[in-house]
Amino acid sequence: CIPPVDEAPAPHFALLAKIAGRLGLKSLSMGMSSDFETAIAFGATDVRVGSAIFGTRPPLVQAAHS
Repeated sequence: CIPPVDEAPAPHFALLAKIAGRLGLKSLSMGMSSDFETAIAFGATDVRVGSAIFGTRPPLVQAAHS
């Protein structure tokens, strides 16, 4: 679960945790470097923290159209 950038992650994580609980799922992937603590608080078993470890990616440069 990757919540919208302009919204708080907690409601999205809470909903996904509720759905996962109903379905009896044992793993729950949600959260990224900026919100992994919140994701873990809502039961995440897998988080994506690449930018916290490797830093942010440089912006992609668009090729000029010929």
